[in-house]
Amino acid sequence: MNLALDATYSLGSELSGVGVYSRELLRTLAATYPEQRFRWSYRPNRFLKSFREPKPANVTRSVLWDTLGPRRGLFHGLNQRLPRRRYPLQIATFHDLFVLTGQYSTPEFRRRFTLQARQAAEQADLIIAVSHFTAGQVHALLGVEKSRIRVVHHGIVPREIPQCPKEKMVLCVGAIQIRKNTARLLEAFRAMPTDWRLVLAGSAGYRSDTLLSTPHDRVTITGYIEDQELATLYAKASVFAFPSLDEGFGMPVLEAMSAGVPVITSNRSALPEVVGDAAILIDPENTAELGDALNQMAQNEKYRSELAARGFIRAQLFTWERAAQQTWAAYRELAGPTSLPLPQS
Repeated sequence: MNLALDATYSLGSELSGVGVYSRELLRTLAATYPEQRFRWSYRPNRFLKSFREPKPANVTRSVLWDTLGPRRGLFHGLNQRLPRRRYPLQIATFHDLFVLTGQYSTPEFRRRFTLQARQAAEQADLIIAVSHFTAGQVHALLGVEKSRIRVVHHGIVPREIPQCPKEKMVLCVGAIQIRKNTARLLEAFRAMPTDWRLVLAGSAGYRSDTLLSTPHDRVTITGYIEDQELATLYAKASVFAFPSLDEGFGMPVLEAMSAGVPVITSNRSALPEVVGDAAILIDPENTAELGDALNQMAQNEKYRSELAARGFIRAQLFTWERAAQQTWAAYRELAGPTSLPLPQS
């Protein structure tokens, strides 16, 4: 069976959540099913850049044209996007649909994204949603039958956390933008004791200029940071706050839990599904409630330790090996088990 995947978003160092998903799923599939030949396809503007990065022995590269080239076997679009000329069998991964429900990006981006998402929903034989929340949105907003949707959660990227003394620090990781609710986090943080500080680790996102136009005491904005520096921040942080307004999954909370940092996050979108009972859930539009949760964490070290322990256990449930196996099961369901056998034990 010819098996092609859109690897476009896996390239580079400053990867978004979609990029991390693409990179980890591509690598884990190739490692888990070594007897299968995979074709990593890149859109024309990224194809040459793909040669800067190594590939497994059972992988070939190709250009992904919208309308040109052979169409054989099964194609998996990893970012809710499929080529206009279809393959015999097609799967699309859907991460989120916040562009359909909120003004969290430019009108031009929302129009383009909405068109691509609707086309992918119509053309896909199966859809992989990264959470039950996203699966519900794909059904409700795009009219996709539930029988065509499979849920496959993200995994967690193992990260070595250094041994550092904990500091009176609240950490938030992610782009600084309206959807991430940065303004309310800044406001709620002001209610914390004056010996605590807030670190915002992430690049500037949509309308970040309006969020950061006023100086904030005790707040550090790092911009995008590399893995080693991020690991150090996780090691030092005593609280992780992620009051996002809309998440299709929420990788940062899982990373924080895996690093042993107690989490405060939103009681909406996919976040309760990810954290289970291992985090404090708050209404992200209630600044006072967020402030109370931050102060509860600041004043109770024992509670922070208990919550961190629960979060660490919860995070171990999410692995890329499991995600690859569930994705392979979707391939076999669509192509037939004889076309894509299980690996030899």
